[in-house]
Amino acid sequence: MLRCVIVDDEPLAREVLEGYLTKHDSVTSVIQFSNAREARFYFQAHEADVLFLDIEMPGMTGIEFLKSLPEPPLTVFTTAYRDYAFEGFELGVIDFLLKPISFSRFLHAIEKIHEFLLLKDQNTNIDDNSPEVVSGSVFVKSGVQRIKLQFDEVTHIQGLKDYAIIYTLSSKIVLKGSIKAMLDIFPKSSFIRVHKSFIVSVPKITRIERNNRIVLNEHQIPIGRNYKEEVEKFLNR
Repeated sequence: MLRCVIVDDEPLAREVLEGYLTKHDSVTSVIQFSNAREARFYFQAHEADVLFLDIEMPGMTGIEFLKSLPEPPLTVFTTAYRDYAFEGFELGVIDFLLKPISFSRFLHAIEKIHEFLLLKDQNTNIDDNSPEVVSGSVFVKSGVQRIKLQFDEVTHIQGLKDYAIIYTLSSKIVLKGSIKAMLDIFPKSSFIRVHKSFIVSVPKITRIERNNRIVLNEHQIPIGRNYKEEVEKFLNR
């Protein structure tokens, strides 16, 4: 069940989003704020599960506000400016909704949030005693189960808050741990960090676009400014 907060200086945008949220059975509460300063005072004494955050706001931008929160909730950027998607990945937002937001696109964001929370609650971790790392796989522990994860089935890994989302050809796995910790586990001959929040499997790359974006089938992964030179060296070796 989700406690949601909307921060947006546009009254109509807030009302549309609140209307969407109140239609969803999993949402227990919705609180609106017209500016980031009021919202920051709220978060000093309250918690939320999901934050729907506009970026271009007077006084304090959504980006400044998000950076000011010591423990931000899962955050969805809501903005009319597509260019902010890159910065959203840098800040670890779970989704990016471009205004005007359609109900179907909103539902996709809610499904992504629920999926992440469900997978996180499974408490899955890398099995530190796994002997399989050298043979192309590693075991992960989920409850009492040990699941074999084949490296060649992994397309990419995304860091989100204190977790890593491992995308495979057929599923997703959420592990407790940093993106850096994942890089230490996956073979460096096939996996490269391309962004503060992303590691990709080089054999799974479909193409690299001129706008510093890697395409892995239906997934589009940004190349971070600080990683561009390293990526080019890796691919051209």
